[in-house]
Amino acid sequence: MIIFLIILGMILVTADQLIKIWAINELKPVKVMDFIHFGDLDIMDLRYVENTGAAFSSFSGARWFLVGLVIVMLIGLTVFVVKYKYKHPFFMISAVMVMAGGVGNLIDRVRFGYVVDYLDVKLFNFAVFNFADICVVLGAIFLLIFLFWIEPKIAAKQDIQNVEEKGNPDEQI
Repeated sequence: MIIFLIILGMILVTADQLIKIWAINELKPVKVMDFIHFGDLDIMDLRYVENTGAAFSSFSGARWFLVGLVIVMLIGLTVFVVKYKYKHPFFMISAVMVMAGGVGNLIDRVRFGYVVDYLDVKLFNFAVFNFADICVVLGAIFLLIFLFWIEPKIAAKQDIQNVEEKGNPDEQI
């Protein structure tokens, strides 16, 4: 499982970096490209943006603070994953998604001083984002689903198994 998770993380980070290389080489010169449209309805464009901040450009210009914050968060998540008692595949894959997205944007921040964003939702007013952001958000949502819905069911099932193995205390009298 560990080898699979490492490979998954490497695939996600590589995909993120390859898309960003494409965005720098092909999208940056033209700034904007049509992407997903249905008739007159604009769903999403590709728009080259150099984001010096975090989500929604918060902490704009705080490059080294954000680098340090992401490193601390990655270390914290890694420690949590290693120490967490349930090594459920859904939990582990979700955590790898968050970490891979964090690493993808961290590479940009260290290398360029900004994160390359390129997905611009036109259907409603939203921030321009990238593949790494999608990994972080989906991974975090999946972690919450696991922690609040799946993990309690696993714990309840283990409690039932423990009671069955030990027997009913009322029957032992």
